[in-house]
This record gives sequence, C-alpha cells and structure tokens, in this order.
Amino acid sequence: MIRYRAEVAVELQSLREQVLEANLELHRRGLALYTWGNASGFDRARGLVAIKPSGVPYDRLTAVDLVVTDLDGAVVEGRLRPSSDLRTHLALYRAWDDIGGVVHTHSTHATAWCQARRPLPCLGTTHADHAAGPIPCAPPLSAAAVAGDYEAATGAQILAAMAGTDHRHTPMVLVGGHAPFTWGADPAQAAHHAVVLEELARLALLTLQIDPRAKPLPPAIADKHWQRKHGPRRTYGQG
Repeated sequence: MIRYRAEVAVELQSLREQVLEANLELHRRGLALYTWGNASGFDRARGLVAIKPSGVPYDRLTAVDLVVTDLDGAVVEGRLRPSSDLRTHLALYRAWDDIGGVVHTHSTHATAWCQARRPLPCLGTTHADHAAGPIPCAPPLSAAAVAGDYEAATGAQILAAMAGTDHRHTPMVLVGGHAPFTWGADPAQAAHHAVVLEELARLALLTLQIDPRAKPLPPAIADKHWQRKHGPRRTYGQG
C-alpha cells in the first residue's frame, strides 16, 4: 500500500508539472493576462484532473498550487479552490475519451471572434494546416442555463456546437460572447492549439480588413493541406 501511494504521488506530481508548463506557456505567449484563462490535464488511468487554481497569477503559480479533482469535481488534493471553469473542462473529458488536456483563454483575437459570435472561416492554408474546416462558434447561453450550472452548461454548449465536427480534426471552439477553448492529447498539445487558434483568428481578422469579401479557401486545397499534415499518408515532418 505504501509503495502504491508513493507511485500515485509521483505520477500526480508529473501531471501537475505538465499542467503547470501548459499554463505557463499560455502566459509566455501572451494568451493569458493576469489571472485570465486556465489549463488542465487528465490522468485517465486514475480518473484524476489537475487544473489551475482560481484567481492565482501566473507569475506566482507553482506545481503545488494546482488542484487535483476527480471527474465529478470533488477535490482530491490541493489547498486552493480549482478554476471556476472546472466543470466545463470535466464535460469535455467525459464526452471525448481520447483527450488529456483542455485549455481556456481570453486571447485577444480569438475572443474578438467570440464576441462577434461568428465562426472562424478557413481562409487560407495556414488555417487548413491546423483545423479541418471552420472553427465553430457556440451561441451564448440562455438565461435559464446561466441561472443553473453555468460552467457545466458551457460544456454542453460546446459539445452541441461541435456536433458534426470531428473534435480530433478541429481541436478548438469559440464560445459566443465568451472566449475560446482548445484541447489535445495532453496539456502541452492543448496549449499548442490555443496558440495556433489565436494566430488563425488574427490572420482571419487581417484578411477581412483587407477584403471584407474574402472567400473561404477552396475545399480541395484545404483538404490537401490538412491531409498532408495529419492524414494517414501525411508527408509533413520527419517521422
């Protein structure tokens, strides 16, 4: 039993360190000001989630500050309160059994698209390299949903917006009037997708400023770029 507890403690520390690094990456890249945003990671073997604590500045954040909960949101380890977005993260972990990291930011350009309540169109190959089609935008929650379990309802709204879109091929979503969420196989990949989404949102905004009538990338080109980087016969990279 003592050995088992020691092994669990080591693996939880590893999870905490991965989640800490994902949170710090958001701050380094300018995607999370002050205490805005959060990253989490999920250890599926043990059913445990590590997430940033609520309201703790990134420049003071340490691995020991991260809060560990179960998939129902009950705190297992940690002295601080978990992020207020915890139940949104949990909704995604429960729905998609192949993700191990979730990120939420209020990054400038992606959040602007959320506030405009518009999906992010695929206007060029940079977008197609990272997402197989437009980035969906979930509508704002109803007053009844806001009055209930707001964070869980946000998770349900994201899942509804992603219906018909493969979350593995488009690992990001906009939440209307709110801000973006991204996910991945682990916390590092989820943070990577958050950085990518912010750049795609910036490029789309600049493109539409140059030409408000700019059209989406032709499907054949978009599919070619996505397939050569992510498809079964991908040619991008060395491995």
